[in-house]
Amino acid sequence: MAEAEGRVTLWGIEVFVAAAEEGSISAAARRLGVSPSAVSQQLSGLETVLGAVLLDRSGRPMPVTPAGAMFRRHAQTILNAASEARAELAMADLAGMTTLRLGVIEDFDGDVTPRLLSLLAKDLKGCRFLLETGASHRLLDQLEARALDIVVAADSASDPPSDGSWREVHPLMSEPFVAVCPAGARPEDLPLIQYTARHLMGRQIAAHLLRQGVRLGHRFELDSYAAIMAMVAGGEGWTILTPLALHQARAFRALVEVRPLPFAPLERTLSLTARAGILRDVPGQIAAHLKLLIAQEVIAPTLADWPWQAPALRVL
Repeated sequence: MAEAEGRVTLWGIEVFVAAAEEGSISAAARRLGVSPSAVSQQLSGLETVLGAVLLDRSGRPMPVTPAGAMFRRHAQTILNAASEARAELAMADLAGMTTLRLGVIEDFDGDVTPRLLSLLAKDLKGCRFLLETGASHRLLDQLEARALDIVVAADSASDPPSDGSWREVHPLMSEPFVAVCPAGARPEDLPLIQYTARHLMGRQIAAHLLRQGVRLGHRFELDSYAAIMAMVAGGEGWTILTPLALHQARAFRALVEVRPLPFAPLERTLSLTARAGILRDVPGQIAAHLKLLIAQEVIAPTLADWPWQAPALRVL
């Protein structure tokens, strides 16, 4: 049971918050790395101790009850305090840090992220690394909710500049958006294969097209770099992506042509973000590692093929 001898435990609270945020027991189990039955047992034990139903398990997604909403506010305060306590202890001896929860966008999966983890394993001996990959907006939400310690993600132009109130930001790289066409084709002769507007990058592209007064018909809106590049290579249309996307789908690079956008240029930046003042110099150390890896693994090979992408493609 989660609450031995009728007591509420930190683990029980963490399970409840995960279930409330994810909206299902199975999703909460995946997030926490445990079985669905373990999550269900923890929730039942917590509800028994509190004498209230916290989640309506018949709903899809699973809604929080009024009692659950009330308890959730207190639960988040408790988890925040526990996170700060762990961080304060880590500050006393970073070499003794036991766990680092790192979120990284999928754009770095192929080479940068594995090499980064190898370097961190040498810097932080005895530390366990929990890696989560996903869309930038989702990772940043998890950082704000204290579910992650450090996040590497794309910056949103709509976000206000960091005022130092809760986060520290280490800029990593800037990259231009480019036009990718089938070999020998022109964008104006083909439909657009659009990167999904459900993700930050797709919204940035859509907003830029709107600002330019460009209206492009599209039949396909996908969230996979490889699928988009395969369709472009097959002559189904053209697309707008970034050098990082091309790097991840490099199996198709010989089958396409990469050009500047046929309208005003657009760039995006990627940064490392952490909660301010918590991990001392660890975020800066990780950012330094990342800049070297990005220069070696992404920028150098990209500029070798398309030197015209400089200076927009650069380490910051």
